[in-house]
Amino acid sequence: MSPESWLTLLEEHRAFAVIRTSNYAQGQRMAAAVIEAGMRLIEITWDSDRAIELIAQVGQDYPEAIVGTGTVLDRPMLDEAIAAGVKFIFSPHMNLEMIRVAAEQQVPVIPGALTPSEIVDAWQAGAYSVKVFPISAVGGASYLKSLQGPLGNIPLIPTGGVTLQNASTFLDLGAIAIGLSSHLFPNRLVASNNWSLITRRATALMVNITGKLQPRNSANP
Repeated sequence: MSPESWLTLLEEHRAFAVIRTSNYAQGQRMAAAVIEAGMRLIEITWDSDRAIELIAQVGQDYPEAIVGTGTVLDRPMLDEAIAAGVKFIFSPHMNLEMIRVAAEQQVPVIPGALTPSEIVDAWQAGAYSVKVFPISAVGGASYLKSLQGPLGNIPLIPTGGVTLQNASTFLDLGAIAIGLSSHLFPNRLVASNNWSLITRRATALMVNITGKLQPRNSANP
């Protein structure tokens, strides 16, 4: 995927559902719940139960979804993820070799960075976009706003503190997309298998940030 195609996807869909689970079947249900709500960008973390199988199964069951992975920490993990056919790769840190290798294979890689120097270094190394993580630790939306002046040309994806309530604020302040995990999948709802309420929460999120419903059977971009 080219960097231009990646940015087009982000501008259309705006929100990643981040799935981290120690139970394979639970991961399937989590993905199904948010895809039913119209979410298309699905990150299944590499430390999830049977992550490779889960990524493949969700991609097979929901061809309209763009399924990638996250919490990729080193080059061996990166190589395994690329071989598994993931559509994108998030990492919580910046590793210049990982950025270079993924970019050479045209797999969108989104490294985690926090300071302006880290963000610029990641972008100049070839990252398709940069994850600002953990955004809540450095002021949340106000920190993102402060980055926009000098770094407004870099597509930023804040995570680690984005909620259903503040999601649109981050986007209004210039984030190209956002990532949500625990605020999209509260432990109490997952533990009680309340998938319908998770779907309603995800639907409300997508309406809020895109202004329209995106039914599950909409065309794959």
